[in-house]
Amino acid sequence: MSSLALTSLLDAYRRELSVRRGLSDHTVSGYLSDARSLLNYLAALVGMELTEATTASDLGLDGLELDDLRSWLGSQQRAGSSRSSLARRSAAIKSFTAWLTERGVTERDAGARLASPTPDSRLPHVLSADDASRLLNYSRDVAEDGNKSKIRNWAACELLYSSALRVSELTGLNQADVEGDTVRVFGKGSTERIVPLGVPAQEALAAYLDVRHLFLVSPTDALFLGDRGGRLDPRTLRGILHRLSAAAGVSDTAPHDLRHSAATHMLEGGSDLRAVQEFLGHRSLGTTQRYTHVSPDRLRQAFGQAHPRA
Repeated sequence: MSSLALTSLLDAYRRELSVRRGLSDHTVSGYLSDARSLLNYLAALVGMELTEATTASDLGLDGLELDDLRSWLGSQQRAGSSRSSLARRSAAIKSFTAWLTERGVTERDAGARLASPTPDSRLPHVLSADDASRLLNYSRDVAEDGNKSKIRNWAACELLYSSALRVSELTGLNQADVEGDTVRVFGKGSTERIVPLGVPAQEALAAYLDVRHLFLVSPTDALFLGDRGGRLDPRTLRGILHRLSAAAGVSDTAPHDLRHSAATHMLEGGSDLRAVQEFLGHRSLGTTQRYTHVSPDRLRQAFGQAHPRA
């Protein structure tokens, strides 16, 4: 196995992640990127330049040690990676080294004792309910001129907030995923959930569907299309939202901020935490507890209503 070319090794790892484990394309891409980063780092340490013919044996991968992984993570930190990014990279590389051992490329799993950095506890920024309305109303108002891209942007923003979607979930939607007042979402690990679609989002989506054909270059099932006719790119949508929030006069907003704001506003409105967990598609209630928070006013109100010694 050590004579296997690294390109073939990474192809096999890609199949492991996408086919056997069923991870999303975004996760597979991230795990592979981190694996390549590690391999390039190891090659640079010995003055080697990786080529398509380089094998695991050439790189000495069978002798991979824990210190190699720590050194690589250190280089990522010096390059400016945040603690949350380092935690994600650590998890990705532990997956890779465990798989290498399972395939017989390495004798021992170098990542088994790798300690993961504690992620940042900082939460995404949350719009107030008034600012969320201001942003969404602005996106609707500018779309009144009938411009197809502005109408698409309005619909995308409404869905991000209404259904608390991740940006990758929204751009991954197909037309058949929307049925009346619900939308079928494929989240992390290809998990499926059905979430409600609010009335303003339904109205925005209906307006977009009336002009969607104007984006078409060739037949596609994708719901949201880019200006060139392909599936809307998540990076494009992030840029759109940054520009809209600036023009609307609210604090700089990213797609994930709308998701977090929707969850927070549901909790402040009295929603059950487990309902929000289902809404967000979290497997663990603990993830939802870290991800959401209740405003001080709401907390004081709940305290006054429920605590026997309030």
